Amino acid sequence: QVQLVESGGGLVQAGGSLRLSCAASGRTGSNFGMGWFRQAPGKEREFVAAISRSGSTTNYADSVKGRFTISRDNAKNMGSLQMNSLKPEDTAVYYCAVRLGSYYRSPAQYDYWGQGTQVTVSS
Repeated sequence: QVQLVESGGGLVQAGGSLRLSCAASGRTGSNFGMGWFRQAPGKEREFVAAISRSGSTTNYADSVKGRFTISRDNAKNMGSLQMNSLKPEDTAVYYCAVRLGSYYRSPAQYDYWGQGTQVTVSS
């Protein structure tokens, strides 16, 4: 079992920045691909970014490419999502998730999820 806890969400004005963190505990290590997803009210959960087990490969949704940066520190069992140039349409609950093996863009492929952290971007 893996437990994930997100933090760092909040209210920010458009153009601002936030850094989300994901702390992992339990059966952790570098064998897990990690992804960040978000879900806005009335919408399906969507892919935001993912990072490989080693951290050497990343993948982003087109809507956040160039603005968001995903990273991880396997020694500290931590993942992060740096979000810059935030837009009102980025408003959502953000979730980190991990799966054994490679990362995927589909949320259905992930085994463990955090409880989510709210990000609200005002215009």
